[in-house]
Amino acid sequence: MSNVIKDASKSHWVYKAPERMQPYLQLSRLDRPVGYWLLTLPGWIGLAFASLGVGFAQSDLKWAVFILIGAVAMRGAGCTYNDIVDQDLDAQVDRTALRPLPAGAVTTKQAWIWLFAQCGVGLVVLLCLPRLAQIIALASIPLVAAYPFMKRITWWPQVWLGMTFNWAVLVAYAAKTGVVSGSLFILYLGLIFWTVGYDTIYACQDIEDDAMIGVKSTARRFGSKLITGLSLSYLAAFIAICVSVLFSLYESDMGALIFFWAPILCALAGFGYHLNHQLKEMKTHGDTKALVIFKSNFWAGIYLIIGLLIIGYTLHGNIFEDAPWL
Repeated sequence: MSNVIKDASKSHWVYKAPERMQPYLQLSRLDRPVGYWLLTLPGWIGLAFASLGVGFAQSDLKWAVFILIGAVAMRGAGCTYNDIVDQDLDAQVDRTALRPLPAGAVTTKQAWIWLFAQCGVGLVVLLCLPRLAQIIALASIPLVAAYPFMKRITWWPQVWLGMTFNWAVLVAYAAKTGVVSGSLFILYLGLIFWTVGYDTIYACQDIEDDAMIGVKSTARRFGSKLITGLSLSYLAAFIAICVSVLFSLYESDMGALIFFWAPILCALAGFGYHLNHQLKEMKTHGDTKALVIFKSNFWAGIYLIIGLLIIGYTLHGNIFEDAPWL
């Protein structure tokens, strides 16, 4: 069996796959599925958010499946690219030293081949999207390409990651509606703040190693004011998302409903409560529980989707009412 990455589970199916395939599956981070879920969830959030203005349709399920497949493929491609660029740094960090490239399980050439194979899957998904969604998706390439270098030049690589990881919200909204809107970009901003928060928590695992090799992060930048930085990030995320919902109602000629802010807050309370719970856990346990808290953001995203669906259902009635199986 190939080396088990430090923050992966030994019982994961990746480590039961044929041994020759395991390093490639590790390059794609398939042994750490929270990453592709955190790339998928913004796309699903975009679909749920679009329902506030245009309601629900059977095609939502199709777009949701395409988003999941594309997220798994492109997260894998992005992680492979990141490992190619960072292999020298990864060899110096305890948590990443056993990754396939620094450990010598695959060559750089093999990693590039695997990268392009995953991009091929992403291309198939791209060709299934409407034209505007295709254009928006392609516009993310510079963000993805530049991300591995951000931690070398700025204390805020988590902001760049937020811009990259949440791009799917723009793609999904455009796929469902055929347009983009002001409220969508406010939502995108809110999700960026969310990512800054949860990836700062993730980066807490590497503070000592990062300081030793000169890698920058918001976890290092916040330093002794870590909880304050996380609190401001999560508060900004929650406020921006609430504002985006209100603005969406205004854009949809339902302006009178913006005064019903209390029900909207109730619908989004699960998301807000979860963010607050993470802050309490970080304050109590610090970086000893950082990985667990980071992974719990899967549920934060689910709660946000549920909240948006509740608001959409309240505004437009039955979900997929034309679906033949209902």
